[in-house]
Amino acid sequence: MHHSLRPLLCLFLGFVAPLKAAAGAAAFSPVRLRCELREDPLGVDTRQPRLGWLLEPAQPDARDLRQSAYQVLVASTAAALADDKGDLWDSGKISSDQSSLLPYAGLPLRSSQQVFWKVRVWDQADHASSWSRPARWTMGLLAATDWQARWIGAAPRTDAASDASTLILRRDFQTGPKLVRALVHVTGVGHYELEINGLKVGDQLLSPGWTNYRKTVLYDTFDVTGQLRPGGANALGITLAGGMYHAPKIENRYAKFTGSQGPLQAIAQLELDYADGSHERIVTDSAWSIAPGPTTFSHVYGGEDYDARREPSGWTRPGFTPGPEWSAAKELPGPGGRLAGLSHAAPPIRAIETLPAPSKKELHPGATVFDLGQNASVMPRLRVRGAAGATVRITPAELLGADGAVNRGSVGGGVCHWQYTLSGAPDGETWSPRFFYHGSRYFQVELVPAAPDEPLPVVENLEGVVVHTSSEPAGEFSSSSDLFNRIHTLIRWAQRSNLVSLITDCPHRERLGWLEQYHLNGPSLRYEYDLAALFAKTFDDMADAQTPEGLVPDIAPEYVVFKDGFRDSPEWGSALILAAWQQYLFTGDTSAFARHYDAMVRYVGYLESKASGGLLDHGLGDWYDIGPKRPGRSQLTPIKLTATAIYYEDLRALARIATLLGRPGDAAAHAARADAVREAFNRALYDPAKRSYATGSQTANAMPLVLGLVPEGDAPAVLDAIVADIRARGDAISAGDVGYRYLLRALADGGRSDVVFQMNNQSEKPGYGYQLARGATSLAEAWNADPHSSQNHFMLGQIIEWFYHDLAGIQPDVAGPGFKRIVIRPAVVGDLDWVRASYATPQGRVASAWRRDGDRLTLEVTVPANATATVHVPSVDAASVTEGDGPASRAPGVRALPAIPGHAVFEVGSGRFRFSAPFPKNAPSSR
Repeated sequence: MHHSLRPLLCLFLGFVAPLKAAAGAAAFSPVRLRCELREDPLGVDTRQPRLGWLLEPAQPDARDLRQSAYQVLVASTAAALADDKGDLWDSGKISSDQSSLLPYAGLPLRSSQQVFWKVRVWDQADHASSWSRPARWTMGLLAATDWQARWIGAAPRTDAASDASTLILRRDFQTGPKLVRALVHVTGVGHYELEINGLKVGDQLLSPGWTNYRKTVLYDTFDVTGQLRPGGANALGITLAGGMYHAPKIENRYAKFTGSQGPLQAIAQLELDYADGSHERIVTDSAWSIAPGPTTFSHVYGGEDYDARREPSGWTRPGFTPGPEWSAAKELPGPGGRLAGLSHAAPPIRAIETLPAPSKKELHPGATVFDLGQNASVMPRLRVRGAAGATVRITPAELLGADGAVNRGSVGGGVCHWQYTLSGAPDGETWSPRFFYHGSRYFQVELVPAAPDEPLPVVENLEGVVVHTSSEPAGEFSSSSDLFNRIHTLIRWAQRSNLVSLITDCPHRERLGWLEQYHLNGPSLRYEYDLAALFAKTFDDMADAQTPEGLVPDIAPEYVVFKDGFRDSPEWGSALILAAWQQYLFTGDTSAFARHYDAMVRYVGYLESKASGGLLDHGLGDWYDIGPKRPGRSQLTPIKLTATAIYYEDLRALARIATLLGRPGDAAAHAARADAVREAFNRALYDPAKRSYATGSQTANAMPLVLGLVPEGDAPAVLDAIVADIRARGDAISAGDVGYRYLLRALADGGRSDVVFQMNNQSEKPGYGYQLARGATSLAEAWNADPHSSQNHFMLGQIIEWFYHDLAGIQPDVAGPGFKRIVIRPAVVGDLDWVRASYATPQGRVASAWRRDGDRLTLEVTVPANATATVHVPSVDAASVTEGDGPASRAPGVRALPAIPGHAVFEVGSGRFRFSAPFPKNAPSSR
């Protein structure tokens, strides 16, 4: 060929590939691009952020859609990305079905850098999609030296240990013209709020998230370009309150614990970029001014008092003239912890919805109880009119006493309230607290005039603002059982109320991160909310709380050091391992393993040091089981059994984790230790003649059965023993906090979901229905809703997992974690006529809905693109199962697998499927 023709040929060939790709459009498009599990995040502080996307089919009914390749472009400007130039990273076409947790592999990223990206994908026929809509992320500060700001606060005070007041800090500054971007990195301990030019920055509450501040302090990043005045005067204002960081002892106010990790202090760094390429930085330093805040009392347990007369008018606006109460801020050494950004944080807490008070009752003039109708984690929103100096005191509670006044017995007792002192504004005043929420249904409002001879202030409106994590809802469940639907709602309210920057036990009395619920309720929580980011943050909390001896204490962060089993119970500390395994199963994310493997190994080493002959015998055991005494420590099951069973589960999980991390030697060692524990466990606790463990309680037999501790061949007999105990109690529950999930799993995995149904489809014995019959609106701590215990506690809410995993049959498959592979295996039990549920997996929405119609059962299944599912269709005749208009075995995208008793089994790709099977009304329950 003549050399002069080569450029023309190359040009021609260069157009061939794009034309070929466009000739057949891909069957789906990439949507909902995410970086570090968030959309368009700010403050990413890992050098290799992980990217992901969902696949949206072009045709809703298309089947067997699979991604065969992807290409990611990452650019330094929006313009470069629009020109298809990945100047930071062009992955090229990568043959892979990976669509989540893809590590960035481009040029090194800089602190505060804004990054733009998009992706296109190829389907199973090698047809390319169009480019996705552009997305972006913004980096946080990647190194400690990138912080040029200083921690600032007030000069140390001798009475700091008993001071629960707030501080306000401010600074004026000028910006140049042609400002193109303003980015602020900011935090304050315990909690902070930032204002610019009189307006709050962001909509988050109670920032930063709770941590061990001596080890980790979280910061936020905001793009505040739109809040600044280019070429003019501007002002920054920060309010500081104590939170968990500073909880002093205050006379006559309730506190679960008292203590302080240091003085209130803040750090902020405002980065200003101009059109000419110049850069300016405004930082916290001694040039700032500081004064006492108008919130005169702020305590994480005792409440919040605000005096509107003390609010300096315009203090967060430019041109404010400070009074004598203002002084120069002091530079402080900081609380000690490393500063960590979005990649280590939980999603922010936000105001989610508003509860009006549909009813109220006057106790006497000046005292009224408002009923929100729902027990929830709330802040009040008050509209009031009156004279300056008049006060409104709002006391929260879950229950009422016989006299109609609030009863704080379930929330710790003691004095706790919000109090608002009026400024006397002629048009009335609206107020909501900023730093204190409380689990409550009732508000007792007490009015005090400004002076004895003046009228009472008038409450024009009072409502409850529900506050909790902004983690996205992930699941929907409903059934033909009104009771089960109400149980679902009951538990979901308790879950919501305890999802903040960690997972608390209750939203009032303690608000501590008791760890057993992280794994025992882990699946139940995950089926309802996308908690991948929140759990990742809490694994850091657990690692920060670990002692030099290897102990992971029962609570993390460990703000108070309890004694004995309340600090060291294996069922609690094991969350570091077991909840991390669930994170992998539900999301496919192995980062917790890589980050915390050494801490996990140290923890099982600690447990080994406490064991005698392979057995552990310490801790709380099956907390809050139903025994002859008031609930508390385990009454029906030996502590030795639950502690050792969890130890065995830890070792087995750690062996699997080591295998995934490419540590075969470690895996073998963990497995060998597990085998030794199993042998010791059965030798000490199993009665082969009775085919039963220890006391024969529900928990005593369920835990060994679920965990594979039962001798080979004896599992059916142990399951029969569990059922016999339940029947002997009149189909009643006796298992507690630790044992109940294992009881549900033992029954469901053993094909006895019919027994689970019978235990929970009643209201006469302590349980969910019993609580509802007594007026509960959120799940209580005790099975019998004991008024001395918390009335907002999701601890016993493990049945949510059964609703999704078993009744609807939506199950993860360890062979394809993150729901790349799905199992659909519904249980058709009791008198249920229909069940439907859906769950937002990392691959997209999976749904399962079944209905009985005469002598046939219909099962509708939705599998997201890029995933496959094994579908178990309940049927008395597997050969007669249909899909669509014909035999299921011949349907497109459906492959028949060998049937199992009571089920026809099929392998399907993505798409929508409608199976129909013979299932007479008198057929035995599908298990």
